[in-house]
Amino acid sequence: MFSSTTFDIKVSVVPQYDIKNSFPAENRFVFRYNISVENLSQDSIKLMSRKWLIFDLGFGFTEVSGDGVIGLTPTIEPGETFTYFSNVLLRSGVGNMAGTFYCQNLLINETLEIEVPKFNLVAEVLSN
Repeated sequence: MFSSTTFDIKVSVVPQYDIKNSFPAENRFVFRYNISVENLSQDSIKLMSRKWLIFDLGFGFTEVSGDGVIGLTPTIEPGETFTYFSNVLLRSGVGNMAGTFYCQNLLINETLEIEVPKFNLVAEVLSN
């Protein structure tokens, strides 16, 4: 597990190689990542958008950004945790991801940049 805390918002990531949907012979390596966003603060927050920096060994960096996560802009109350999963495709089977969640503090109407820790993506099939 990879975790970081910014402004009392804890983000944890558990990546996993998706062997069923990967086709190494076609340079298609799929990874699932489970994300937990835990509000340790005293204020309600709303997850408004995200930005990812994806590194694929031999193919470089790709930046992805957009509104919310998985089509949602959830409000996370103090003491609550929002969890979701998503996927990423790498061509090399080795890389990493890191990102930022942009959350609105609903009490003071301020935008918070919440770090998503860098996490490694390595297809087990390459280590055999």
